[in-house]
This record gives sequence, structure tokens and C-alpha cells, in this order.
Amino acid sequence: MPLSQRLGALLWPSFFVAGIVTMVFFAFIDPMALRDITFPALTIGRELGYTLGFFLIWLATASSSLFTWVLLRPGRRVRAGTGSGNQP
Repeated sequence: MPLSQRLGALLWPSFFVAGIVTMVFFAFIDPMALRDITFPALTIGRELGYTLGFFLIWLATASSSLFTWVLLRPGRRVRAGTGSGNQP
């Protein structure tokens, strides 16, 4: 499988989920209120708060997809053809 296809299979679902989670999260939480609670000294605007929130959520969902991909890869013995199976 080409690298671009593997990256697309990893990044597209995480992008889609991050978009949905961002909309739901920011429907209830105002980025300015979140800034006031966490980093009141920073001058972050509402748009930057939405952007940072989306990319952080995308990073979290992409890492989840990457972890799943790593766990589902066949082991070394299976790739070499010496894994347990229906061999005589």
C-alpha cells in the first residue's frame, strides 16, 4: 500500500472526528472563557482559540488512529510466514 494511501487512511478519519468534536466542544465552551481559566496572561483571540482547539483535538484523534494502526500491524513472525496457523 502506498504511503499516501496509508497516511490518508490515518489522517482523514481523525480529521473528520476532530471537526465534529470541535463543533460539539465549542458549542458549550467559549474559547475566551477557557483562556481566562487556563492562561489569563495570554492575549489569544477567539479565532485562534478555535484553531488551536481544532488542531489539538486533531492531534489527539490522529494519535489514537496511529496507535490502532500500530497494534493492528501483523507481527514479525506472521510477515515472515512462520506464525502459528494451519501448518503441518
